[in-house]
Amino acid sequence: MRAIFSGTVIAESHDTVVVEGNHYFPPSSVNTEYLSAPTGHSTHCPWKGDASHHDVVVGDQSASNAAWFYAEPFEKATSIKDHVAFYPVVTIIG
Repeated sequence: MRAIFSGTVIAESHDTVVVEGNHYFPPSSVNTEYLSAPTGHSTHCPWKGDASHHDVVVGDQSASNAAWFYAEPFEKATSIKDHVAFYPVVTIIG
């Protein structure tokens, strides 16, 4: 699977974890140079926990809070701990 933003591959892996239709990329497969520091924005899922977000930035193109991860997921979601998923502004192909 590949995550592409503004024509640039920002993550690539054969080992994504699919949860609720989203591909979660292992941390080592993400090109972190295209992610901002965590933005301070968070969302909550009743069974996964609290997600932190990053902006995705490629050149002069950016998408606010377009990437998210669970640093401390609830027990049922431990398979995606620290994995990164993307909102649809990032194209996922495979």
